[in-house]
Amino acid sequence: MNRTIPALILAATLAPPAVLAQAQAPRSAPPRPGEPRVEPKPQTRPHSMHVPVDPAHVRVDDGDTVVIRWSQDDTETVRVLGIDTPETRHLEHDLPYAQAFGPEARAFAQGAFATATEVELLRSRTVDPYGRTLGYLFLNGRNYSVLAVKARLAAESVTFYGDNGLPREAAEVLAAAKSAGPLPFEPPHTFRARMRDVSKWMKERGAEAEQ
Repeated sequence: MNRTIPALILAATLAPPAVLAQAQAPRSAPPRPGEPRVEPKPQTRPHSMHVPVDPAHVRVDDGDTVVIRWSQDDTETVRVLGIDTPETRHLEHDLPYAQAFGPEARAFAQGAFATATEVELLRSRTVDPYGRTLGYLFLNGRNYSVLAVKARLAAESVTFYGDNGLPREAAEVLAAAKSAGPLPFEPPHTFRARMRDVSKWMKERGAEAEQ
């Protein structure tokens, strides 16, 4: 009789609580080369549950970032989990030029949210290094990150940053990316690094990006 499986079950049953807690903690990938490791900060808003959002109070910043206005004095910037979309032109972020398919990704997001009658937010238990909420958004019950990947307007970011404690949603994004095929743009993180070098070079010479 093979005792391997019963032994594993017994070991899991007798495992100390600390070990089990560690196994259930959010998985996150190490930082990319050259990026500093930043300890995650806890999310202070309700998390790990679907929170209804008024679609009229959602403003799209770009393909992977939206701003939710909860009240006159309370706004929340959400960095959408699972995806990284081509960059738009942000001089304040040292991105003097838009990336190919960046405007298209923003337009896709604007259209998706504008036509949604129901929006829900699923927050991770931590925020990003800039204090932005990390979460998935669901439009009429459908994972927006999956929709963007299927449209081939977003690269999946789960491989680099882990599942952020939301493994089911992350798995959906990975499955969508596998079936979507190669993307028509370079990885956004590569573009950002290159454009920061361009911006630095331009600033040193007093040059400005063409409008």
